[in-house]
Amino acid sequence: MDYSVGQVAEFAGVTVRTLHHYDGIGLLSPGGRSHAGHRRYDDGDLDRLQQILFYRELGFPLDRIAVLLDDPEADPQEHLHRQHRLLTDRIAELRKMAEAVEKAMEARKMGINLTPEERFEVFGDQDPERYAEEAERRWGGTDAYAESQRRAASYTKDDWKRMQAEAAEWGAAYSALMEAGEPATGERAMDLAEEHRRRIIGRFYECGPEAHRGLGEMYVSDPRFRAYYEAIRPGMAEHLRDAIEANAARLA
Repeated sequence: MDYSVGQVAEFAGVTVRTLHHYDGIGLLSPGGRSHAGHRRYDDGDLDRLQQILFYRELGFPLDRIAVLLDDPEADPQEHLHRQHRLLTDRIAELRKMAEAVEKAMEARKMGINLTPEERFEVFGDQDPERYAEEAERRWGGTDAYAESQRRAASYTKDDWKRMQAEAAEWGAAYSALMEAGEPATGERAMDLAEEHRRRIIGRFYECGPEAHRGLGEMYVSDPRFRAYYEAIRPGMAEHLRDAIEANAARLA
């Protein structure tokens, strides 16, 4: 089968102008023409376009993409392996950013006593200040808020870095149990949910099983918390919520 330029643009989510440009620079010249002289793309052209768009998403310039795709020594499997490796690296970077967001949301309840330089070093561009107003609106006036604010203000840059490392280790352990197919009601999941609760107690404020249940629901309903856990592993927000619920029942 072959396809018109308009059909390919719709398939790939690009503009017709983009496809014309790719043809003009020799990056993707369609394999055929209609009787009227219009571009017609075959399956091989679509495969090449997919490779181009993968590399573009990964930040490669068009001239570099052309060199990679036209390398006579390369094969499609090699391209896939390279893209998989690059995407895995990108995912790891996004997870680090998501961890910084969680620390900013969880820790800045409020009063982080860091200089601007230290805050940037610890949290990158995910400045905890951006969540200050929301945190005060949601938790302000509660004993937990006041305690968290007091304790957060006492932490040093090294304290925050240590907590980030511990959170990453916990996330890796939880992801591993999901990879193994363990249920949220299993002992390992409940134990990690309890560890999660005790990390909150040890770092910020007293968090009983019922309060932890409320957090578990927020991890699913709040898009930012949900994004953090889903970045660690798809489906983790609901899985952790259920493990928190099971652990709370166990403690009761």
